[in-house]
Amino acid sequence: MLPLKEQDQPIVKKLLEAGCCARCVLRFCCLEVQSAYRQSYEDIAKDLHAFISNAETDKPNDSALQDHLTKDPPSKKMKLDTAQTDDQSEADCILVRTVTEDGCTKPVESVACVVCLGVLQEFCDLDFARQISEVVKEENYQFDTMVLSVSLPAQLSVREHSCWLHVKKEVREKSMCLDKDDIIQVKEAFKWIMQGLVSKELGGVPVVTKINRQTEQFEVGIEFTHPETDSDCHFLAGICSDCFRPTRNKPNVFTRMAVVKAIEKVSDEKFLKKFPCPPMRPVGKCIAQNVQCVHVSVFVAGRYNKFSRTLPQTPWLIDGERRMESSVEELIASTLLSSFRATGFNFSSSGREDVDVRTLGNGRPFAVELLNPHRARFNKAEVRQLQETINQSSDKIRVRDLQIVSRDAMGHMKEGEEDKTKSYSALIWTQKAINKDDISFLEETKELKLAQKTPLRVLHRRPLAVRERVIHTMSTRYLDAHHFHLALRTQAGTYIKEFVHGDFGRTKPNLCDLLETQTDILELDVESVDVDWPPSIPE
Repeated sequence: MLPLKEQDQPIVKKLLEAGCCARCVLRFCCLEVQSAYRQSYEDIAKDLHAFISNAETDKPNDSALQDHLTKDPPSKKMKLDTAQTDDQSEADCILVRTVTEDGCTKPVESVACVVCLGVLQEFCDLDFARQISEVVKEENYQFDTMVLSVSLPAQLSVREHSCWLHVKKEVREKSMCLDKDDIIQVKEAFKWIMQGLVSKELGGVPVVTKINRQTEQFEVGIEFTHPETDSDCHFLAGICSDCFRPTRNKPNVFTRMAVVKAIEKVSDEKFLKKFPCPPMRPVGKCIAQNVQCVHVSVFVAGRYNKFSRTLPQTPWLIDGERRMESSVEELIASTLLSSFRATGFNFSSSGREDVDVRTLGNGRPFAVELLNPHRARFNKAEVRQLQETINQSSDKIRVRDLQIVSRDAMGHMKEGEEDKTKSYSALIWTQKAINKDDISFLEETKELKLAQKTPLRVLHRRPLAVRERVIHTMSTRYLDAHHFHLALRTQAGTYIKEFVHGDFGRTKPNLCDLLETQTDILELDVESVDVDWPPSIPE
């Protein structure tokens, strides 16, 4: 028998008469015994019938529900199967039979619950668990634990509130310590029933309720929809219009959060004037949309060298046309995408170099977020092999210190981005002939402060501003009367090209001012990016 209390009897009766399914009745009785929900729907209905029948034994003439359970139906077309009338209430429509022309009976499609709209009736059994499991198996993910998530139609909150108001009087009269927040949520009851069934179908893989991104990383989502969502919720828009505003990402204004917010703001009196209490029978049941599988992102970090002066960091597209055949991010990500069997990626780095700039030294820190990876576990040897595969795929780049990192660790790459230093080497041209003495003073120049207005070449993608930057040190190597090498250690974010040629006076001071001649930069290399991340891995 169900662990219900005597004081629950009038609530059970009232809910059954209103058209609630057996499991929703348990929810409204705040029954937290999970095993009760896992019983077959028929057994729960049978126990509920026995529960209220015992209560009516002493007063059989006072129960409208008892009349429904005992008297013959008014017509030949609808009658209860005599073998089960002693086991279940007519309110549980699963018992209804239709008489055919030859006198046989067949089941009628069950009527959806007025609250859960069939979710706890039609989708809480082994058949549906097998459907979920088949999708998971077909997707071929690698995982140790699984999280089951559920999305429900917004009007379930409306219908639940209506049923709560319907039984509220009984609750008050019985002096029960019961609040609407004590009602077991449909989502929670669904998971109680289905987690064990799905786990069994998947060979015992643990299925948990909430995702812990440190341990549980694979999520299976089930979305339920219902055609009457808008019509059930529409009245709320007239009462609380400020709760329902369309956004670019969510054109449907009747989201669950918006509906819950509106219900909280509406008085019981206004609610009862606009929505029937108890709710009317729905036209149909909920529809289970496609089961969606998703694995949380995996992050791979490392450092890259770029040896080509014709390779952009990211795909170079102008007016929708590709200008370069590849990019740093594509050369790195292609191997990772196929190995992790991910559906997409996001690439980020500690700064970026121009297409004609090489990155040498110990390389530039980068990270790749791999979206929805179907494989996520790689040991150190396998990651090292991935690094080798990337390095063998092209002579334009080289990767080092490749490793899987956490989402939180990603923040280290951006920390102090403008406070860190970077070192460069540049080949400089001068219009006026020079000798060694003309450039030697640059080595004595320390902590040179610049005011850099946003360069013209990046003004289309960066806001106009004046940024203060510092060149910490410079050193020179004379080549000939019009050329010399300049090495610089600067504050991160300094525009080196603009410091050299002045950018039409937008950078002050600049090398043209310092040498009192027109200067330009012929080649530029990044020698080091002084970010202590990711941790170095011995070769």
